[in-house]
Amino acid sequence: MPGSPCPPLPTITLTTPETQANNWSLHASSIWASSIYLADHIADLHIPDLLASVRPARGTRDDPMVPLRILELGAGAGLPSIILAAAYSIDVHVTASDYPDPELIRTLEENIVRNGVTRNCGVVPYAWGTDATCLLRTLPSASVPSPDVQDGFDLIIAADTLWNSDFHAPLFQTMTTTLRHEPHARIQLVAGMHTGRYTLQSFLDILLQYGLDVDVVEERHVDGSGSRTWSVDRAEGEDERERRKWVLWMSLKRVAS
Repeated sequence: MPGSPCPPLPTITLTTPETQANNWSLHASSIWASSIYLADHIADLHIPDLLASVRPARGTRDDPMVPLRILELGAGAGLPSIILAAAYSIDVHVTASDYPDPELIRTLEENIVRNGVTRNCGVVPYAWGTDATCLLRTLPSASVPSPDVQDGFDLIIAADTLWNSDFHAPLFQTMTTTLRHEPHARIQLVAGMHTGRYTLQSFLDILLQYGLDVDVVEERHVDGSGSRTWSVDRAEGEDERERRKWVLWMSLKRVAS
């Protein structure tokens, strides 16, 4: 469902990261189509609606503007994180995280500095499935009262993080540990189909095991020209060229208790 228009954006300048040789399998040296699609469709994250959900419950008279708390996993060059931080300024605080490869993290930090969003966007080196305290400690909070460090993020985003099913379980562990326990909290994922539909379906098949449910799941054309219902059965009748024309957008939430 289309969201509210995104505020005007400045020009974003990025350097793509190079990893150490032993981490080449991260494929972090490119900005993939799913990351570009997410950056082009920031409005579909419904930031104004999320802000409306959290603002009445946050802050005090002395600290009324606690920002929406956003985590990007597998940030790479940081394109979606930087755009969110630039577009929504004081309204959001973004934590951009990726695997703790020194070169990758250095480039991500440099991109954030280069684009002038250090005030509301920070970098945390993090490997999925490990202790998430380092992520949770980045959460901004009202000065009085201060919420517990486990309060969690209002929004988690990730682009092109589902291509290897071996990573699904640790990714789920991190998302469920860091997502806020509130009805408004969402995980928004955009996934390319370059490793096939069955890999993505294997992710969807285990959602409930981790206490998550689907809010939205649909295929979207990479040029923004249309969308359609997700179907793993299309794998039997499409070639790689056709498959790469689409990304899968999914919005996840905690299972209602």
